Amino acid sequence: MSPPDISPLSLPDAQAQCRQLAELLRPLLPKNPALVGIYSGGAWIAQRLRELLDLPEEIGLIDVSFYRDDFAVKGLHTKVKPTIIPFDVEGRHIVLVDDVLYTGRTTRAAINELFDYGRPAAIELAVLADRGGRELPIAANWKVWDVHLAPGQSLQLGKNDAEQLTWRLQHA
Repeated sequence: MSPPDISPLSLPDAQAQCRQLAELLRPLLPKNPALVGIYSGGAWIAQRLRELLDLPEEIGLIDVSFYRDDFAVKGLHTKVKPTIIPFDVEGRHIVLVDDVLYTGRTTRAAINELFDYGRPAAIELAVLADRGGRELPIAANWKVWDVHLAPGQSLQLGKNDAEQLTWRLQHA
């Protein structure tokens, strides 16, 4: 039996979820992981994780627009941002961070792009929400929320006026 559909009133506290995710990642600290956030929600989460884990190194930021397998169909997104990887990827333990894992296509695109910067020792995935619905064999190593959405619904991570992360439920 699948969980009930989610309503806007039952959305969790994204800031609290970031704290939970940081605690899940804490055992990785001896491996000196490098965080890479996928724009935009994953980038916000990666920055928050850096603060919560007191990591000295800047995070990487990745925009997968040119690496998506549907690029030829959808074209270029109007808000393409630069990919910034301020560390050597070669041989590093990378934690790829995103807000929502759904089909796996964004994650696959991010991994392809990371390999353009070098060959990491490992790439692991950390997300706040896992909606299921995978089209590729990709799974999160760390997640804090398994969520079931009704057809036509999607989750969007945003920031409020106080720059706090918040979830919004979108309807198609």
